[in-house]
Amino acid sequence: MRLSRYLLPVTKESPADAQIVSHKLMLRAGLVRQTAAGIYAWLPLGLKVLRNIERIVREEQDRSGAVEMLMPTMQSADLWRQSGRYDAYGPEMLRITDRHDREMLFGPTNEEMVTALFRDAARSYRDLPRTLYHIQWKFRDEVRPRFGVMRGREFLMKDAYSFDMDEAGARHSYNRMFVAYLRTFARMGLRAIPMQADTGPIGGDLSHEFIVLAPTGESDVFYHASWDAATEPETVDFDDADALQRVVDGYTADYAATDEKRDADREAAAGDALRQSRGVEVGHIFYFGTKYSAAMGLGVQGTDGTSVNPHMGSYGIGVSRLVGAIIEASHDDRGIVWPDAVAPYAVGLINMRADDARCAAAADDLYARLQAAGVETLYDDRDERGGAKFATMDLIGLPWQIVIGPKGIEKGVVELKRRATGEKVELSAGEALARVRG
Repeated sequence: MRLSRYLLPVTKESPADAQIVSHKLMLRAGLVRQTAAGIYAWLPLGLKVLRNIERIVREEQDRSGAVEMLMPTMQSADLWRQSGRYDAYGPEMLRITDRHDREMLFGPTNEEMVTALFRDAARSYRDLPRTLYHIQWKFRDEVRPRFGVMRGREFLMKDAYSFDMDEAGARHSYNRMFVAYLRTFARMGLRAIPMQADTGPIGGDLSHEFIVLAPTGESDVFYHASWDAATEPETVDFDDADALQRVVDGYTADYAATDEKRDADREAAAGDALRQSRGVEVGHIFYFGTKYSAAMGLGVQGTDGTSVNPHMGSYGIGVSRLVGAIIEASHDDRGIVWPDAVAPYAVGLINMRADDARCAAAADDLYARLQAAGVETLYDDRDERGGAKFATMDLIGLPWQIVIGPKGIEKGVVELKRRATGEKVELSAGEALARVRG
């Protein structure tokens, strides 16, 4: 993409109302623009990051055996009355009356709707287990939306829902998601700690939040110092319940809990290894048994012919929130530093002299070669000062920068810079292309 044809409204100064790093940088780097309190338009660069995160989430959901569907944003209030949550949920729910005086709501979550859909489709134990998911916009009418997309009112979320015949099967489904989440966040370059958490309005008695440590996090968290060492999730057979349980046991052996679920005995046992920090929630998983299936009349025929209410779980990932969380975890004083897997473009190509015919020809040629090689490239072909181009590229944080200028052309080289480390080397254009292709 040529920057001269792109929409990238970068700014030098942070807006006065932006309080945390990710909010400041998302506005300065032209990723989003606020259109109303807690509601954001995703501009082209931000949308590409959002889609890359969504792709990783989808791939790991599919790998775990979940099946994608798509449910609407608008829901009938009658569904929520069946579960008993309509009056209990609180003012965060945006309630709407349509022209026919039917009570509707802009969905904050989908337990009721997916239970009703599965109730109409499933008949017997042969239809279970199933895990269904979608990636859809949600709305929660936060009383004080803040921190940009981290605490907005409208947000993109992946929510999944599992249906099993009994508690053992439901815990297997829960463990599938636990491991899928570890893999998802690791692929994004994040170290997300699974912490014992409160179930809140979702319900149930088993829940984990996946927390990214950040000084600007929304809540206090407590954990054993062993979590300070990053670990990569191992490859495991999702159909092997025992193997999955061993992985989950390994990841929960050392203490980690949100403020609501602190355990005095485990904290005392941790001793000097106990750590306190602030954290950002990027995922939350729940097992809640038959809470919704029983309330909403979801019954399937069991192996003995009797009716069984399936055991359920729900599993959320804040897709749009992850954009902010990644920035909180990966930035420096010049701007964003995107991990390769979620970066909007792999390479920022800078032509130092757009008015120089030789520079323009060399940059155009390398741009064409990068495109032919499948390397997503943002080409700064604007008639701007070199310093402004460097500042823009550092601010938006693309993993690689390739600089073409008159001096390099004389020597037959380009400058290749790795954004994360600042390392710069001079290479031929072909060698630079080979390096960024990996």
